[in-house]
Amino acid sequence: MEIKATAVKELREKTGVGMMDCKNALTEARGDMEEAIVILRKKGLASAQKKAARIAAEGMIGHYIHAGGKLGVLVEVNSETDFAARSDDFQSLVKDIAMHIAAASPLYVRREDVPAEVIEKEKEIYKDQARASGKPVNIIDKIAEGKLESYYEMSCLYDQKFVKDPSGKTTVRELINGIVGKIGENIQVRRFARFKTGEGLEKRSTDLAGDVAAALGE
Repeated sequence: MEIKATAVKELREKTGVGMMDCKNALTEARGDMEEAIVILRKKGLASAQKKAARIAAEGMIGHYIHAGGKLGVLVEVNSETDFAARSDDFQSLVKDIAMHIAAASPLYVRREDVPAEVIEKEKEIYKDQARASGKPVNIIDKIAEGKLESYYEMSCLYDQKFVKDPSGKTTVRELINGIVGKIGENIQVRRFARFKTGEGLEKRSTDLAGDVAAALGE
């Protein structure tokens, strides 16, 4: 079937993938835009899996500052070559990841980074909740595992939904895999740090009358 140029352009704008790959995906999907997106995502994942074992020691440190300097992020994203790290696609990806971290506040890069004791603690909480709600004993473990997936989606950068995707379908992992497929190199987020002024500190009281009363022992 004939694939219109407007459809190819629309798919490219949605995915960031090259024009020829978009056209091929639309042809394979017989013009179905959503199916073409799925096809491209699967190909991106397959490409990323093939490259994941390759050493990525180049890259760059990205940053994002928000809210009048009260919130900031540093993130290290690695590539295989400095050439790829200097590309517009890679640098845009790093900026997007830094902004995402600022907005979504992940705790870990990947689910594999979550300490075993944290996972066990979460599972026990979910099991206790299931028991308290009267769920059958034989499905409590399965319920806990299902809720653990939700924990990963909330806490792990790669599993989070990318904040700039209005459809809410693209994860950060899929975002990265799309660029892996585009530039042909392994890309990995190594680490990040998120800073927010006053975070973890006890706020100074603004209750002047209460402070005066406390000082007078009233």
